[in-house]
Amino acid sequence: MTIATTNEHHEEHHPDLRIWGLLTFLASESLMFGGFFATFLFFRGITAVWPPEATEVELFVPTINTIILVSSSFVMHFGVVAIKKNDLKGMQRWYAITAIMGATFLLGQVYEYATLGYGLTTNVFANCFYIMTGFHGLHVFVGLLWMLSVLWRSRRPDSYSASNHTVVEMAEIYWHFVDIIWIVLFTLVYILALF
Repeated sequence: MTIATTNEHHEEHHPDLRIWGLLTFLASESLMFGGFFATFLFFRGITAVWPPEATEVELFVPTINTIILVSSSFVMHFGVVAIKKNDLKGMQRWYAITAIMGATFLLGQVYEYATLGYGLTTNVFANCFYIMTGFHGLHVFVGLLWMLSVLWRSRRPDSYSASNHTVVEMAEIYWHFVDIIWIVLFTLVYILALF
């Protein structure tokens, strides 16, 4: 038995540590958002009228934003499926569409901020609202930058392939996380405000 044969025999597939690093980071981010959500629910529980008068939330733009963001997760997944089939152009197309959808979400958030009629310091609800949606918006922006960096790097034909696409998958995992956080945030801030 030669050394090469021995090494081949003992070679095992180990998970990519970059994915574990990302999952660890997302776990810490989940704790941060969990703290935001717990604070929001605490104040909701001790306040007679929630949201307080003069800080009502509108549902139309956030609902459209929710549809856009959740749909973008499916679109992004098509990009990962494409690269797993060695379809670089397909991945580029789906990631570009996802980036446009993410940017549209952010524009919707900016529009909502501009038309709300109250600011960060109006009351506790407004403070919680702006902090949670602002931090989430920051995460959407980071996701957009990540997608754009994947698209920029993909200009080289050898950049990503069926056997080399970890960064593409990591961007998808991050984007799904951003979506999940938004779904929880949307439920707490917008849907529960109806009750």
